[in-house]
Amino acid sequence: MPGISLKDVLKAQKLFDKEIVFHTPLEYNLSLSKRYNAEIYLKREDIQLVRSYKIRWSFNFINSLSKDERNLWVIAASAWNHAQWVALTCNNLKIKWTIFMPQTTPSQKIRKTKKFWWEYIEIKLVWDSFDEAYKNALKFSNETWWIFVHPFDDEKVIIWQATVWMEIIEDFKDQGIDYLLTPIWWWGLIAWVGSVFKEIMPLTKIIWVEPENAASMNLSVTNWKITSLDKANTIAEWTAVKTVWTKTFEIAKDIVDEFVSIPEWLIATTMLELLDDQWIILEWAGALSVAALEPIKDKIKGKKVVCILSWWNFDFAKLPEIQEISLKYLWLKRYFIVSFPQRPWALKEFLNTLWKWDDIVYFEYMKKTAKERWPALIWIETIDKDHFKNIIKSMEKHNIQFEDITENEMYFNFLV
Repeated sequence: MPGISLKDVLKAQKLFDKEIVFHTPLEYNLSLSKRYNAEIYLKREDIQLVRSYKIRWSFNFINSLSKDERNLWVIAASAWNHAQWVALTCNNLKIKWTIFMPQTTPSQKIRKTKKFWWEYIEIKLVWDSFDEAYKNALKFSNETWWIFVHPFDDEKVIIWQATVWMEIIEDFKDQGIDYLLTPIWWWGLIAWVGSVFKEIMPLTKIIWVEPENAASMNLSVTNWKITSLDKANTIAEWTAVKTVWTKTFEIAKDIVDEFVSIPEWLIATTMLELLDDQWIILEWAGALSVAALEPIKDKIKGKKVVCILSWWNFDFAKLPEIQEISLKYLWLKRYFIVSFPQRPWALKEFLNTLWKWDDIVYFEYMKKTAKERWPALIWIETIDKDHFKNIIKSMEKHNIQFEDITENEMYFNFLV
């Protein structure tokens, strides 16, 4: 990328305030290595002070402002995490700032942003998406001449983000890396790969990871021009951006090795496995790189692989939703509407279609008047996805009237 060099990145590293930003460990992960028959390492950006790599640039970008610029207010736009990093920085440097956030921002994120840094912060909730918040913030910055802190599409931001790559190179020294997996929306990181990283480790394959429902970079690179999605609806919240940014697209289209698009259920399942097996707590987007191991498992056998982790800011109130999404797509939980005739033994006939390891976790009978048949809403959980095939065959054999509504998105969103 023009204007960015290895010298710039090394200089940025020396300016880190070690109390705010530190060199995160590159951990060998035994469990993942055994599963995928490879050497899997996790770059633990999720254990930074504010649980994200973004603190690397927010503090140093704002700290680099001149004395006159610091006397102005700082403007930023954020859907989730960016606000917290800027808040921490402005509090430390005693700089007042205004953050534009969508009205749909989870209340947990707003509370975290306000809680510790209220003295220097003003929050404006506008519209329903990051794109709208961004437009409002940029307009306000242009009108007031206050300093706009871009979340990623800025040369200074890219330099500071690139220190993540530099640490990986330093930790591996001359060993080399076969594959490096990172969420595509680490735009600044992508940019530096194009300018420096590929020169140092030219044989490393970079795998860019996106959610299936928000794969706007893949679409743009395929079309060889920036192409907006009609919608970006994904549980990996902060990646739900319809249009990629100019600077990073220009580099990504030339240096991309491979895209991997991850379905929602695999993101949810990966989050649960990391939490249950290894006590690693990540939010949706932070788990993308590990989730990508599954679809490329045949390629990485015997290889050395690095996955970059970030975003610890997980709302535990959403844990049941994650479990439901994972169980649904793994075929370990299904949702049925069963029509029962009004006669003795009808319920017993249905129960006889189940196996001893099948569990009815929810049952709601909806009889209101004296009709011949009335429906019941039934959720069934099992330990093997093949059991449901047997349950369905058994219900059909016994002429039980039912409808499997699990794949009906409207019903599922209503129930969960």
